[in-house]
Order: sequence, then C-alpha cells, then structure tokens
Amino acid sequence: MHLIWPAEHARPIDDDELERLYTYPDRERWLAVNFVASADGAVEVGGLAGPLSTPPDRKVLRLGSDLADVLLIGATTAMVEGFRGVHPDRQTLDRRRRHGLADVPPTAVVSTGRTLPADAPVITRARVPTTVLTCASVPEPTRRAWQEAGADVVVAGEDTVDPAAAVAALTRRGLRRIDCEGGPRLFGALTAAGLVDELRLTVSPLLTAGPAGRIATGPPIPPTGLRLATALAEDDTLLLRYLTPSR
Repeated sequence: MHLIWPAEHARPIDDDELERLYTYPDRERWLAVNFVASADGAVEVGGLAGPLSTPPDRKVLRLGSDLADVLLIGATTAMVEGFRGVHPDRQTLDRRRRHGLADVPPTAVVSTGRTLPADAPVITRARVPTTVLTCASVPEPTRRAWQEAGADVVVAGEDTVDPAAAVAALTRRGLRRIDCEGGPRLFGALTAAGLVDELRLTVSPLLTAGPAGRIATGPPIPPTGLRLATALAEDDTLLLRYLTPSR
C-alpha cells in the first residue's frame, strides 16, 4: 500500500503504519464514518455494499472496528447486510489488547422499530449485548421484545432518534471511539447534527451506473468543507480519510 497524500510524505507503508493512521485520536469523543462507493458514486450493487468492496477496503474497514469502542449502524443496513456483530479472530484480539480495548466491541443499532425484528442477527448472534438506540414513540411491546432477545434498549428521542442524544448515550458509557458503518440515512442525520469527525471513504475501481444512492441521504444541509488527512492507494483502490472543519 502507498501513501500518496500528504505529498511530502508519499511512500510505501507497512501494516504497522497503516494501523497508526487508522487509530482513533485520544479525544473525549471521535466518530468516524466508513463508506465504500464506486468511482461513479454508487453506494451499493444489487442492494448490497459488499460487491463494491476490495481487499484494501476490507483491511481498513477491519481496522476501524478493531480499534473502536463501539460499532454504530442503522437498522436497515444491519438487516440488509446480515450484520451479526464482531466475532474477533486472534489478530483482532491481539490488536485490541495491545490498545487496551475490550476483546469484543459492542454494536449500537439505530432503529425506530420498523425494520429491526427481535430475532435480527445483530441482536441474537452478537457476542456481547447489542445496544438498540431508539425513540419513545416505538411501542413498548417492541422495545420489550428487543430486551427479551438480549439487547440493551436506550431511548434517545421522542418521535425519532435524536443523533446527539444517541451519541451522548454511548459516550456516557465510555464508548468514545465510535465506528459508524452506515447506512446513508444515519450518515446524513449524523452530519446534519454536526457529530461526524472523520469520513473514511473508499473509492472502488468500478463503474456501475443504475439507480444506486449516495453515501449520505436526508434533508439538504449547507455544504460542509472537508480536509483531506491521508490518501492511500493499492491495487486501483483509493482510500481517503477526510476530517470535518472542527477537526
């Protein structure tokens, strides 16, 4: 893998340096959002992000979760992608222990109740209890079913999930390194609330056309300038890290 930005430091890098680049800063809270998109901007192929991914993308995506306190994901994305939480192998365990992290990072799922059944794999197949971040308008029987299935249910908002309240609930639990893995609606809501510190974007060497959406959706917001922190290239894949203005 080659570092190509900052230009004055352009050079090949090894896995140890890659890990240092993707280590979360020592801040009160750091929320990084991960996405892969085709070269023409598609966020999925056939409804799934997996076909866009490449080995370099999977390497940095794994670093994001390996070095995080918690994974944050939207319910629809969790269901569509069949997400079942982190099941660490020896490499992940060694990496997390070196950084003083718990062996298994929990998953936090954002849901208004419509797309997250109680038997969802992200709840029932997770190694540690999943947190469901939801809102007061979700019927009590739905919330109780999540709890009975093993989830920790947190109400963060009234009619909809309030992103600021949801993130604050995680940080109060000491989960300050937050690795968001989509989807686009969640990214849009986090961006609108000013909660995103870093965007980790992989540009996949594919052209797809078609009706695929973009990495962030929701009501329009004023355009936000980003600062390119690093750019890496490997096997035609481009790996970009952008920081938001406050960072």
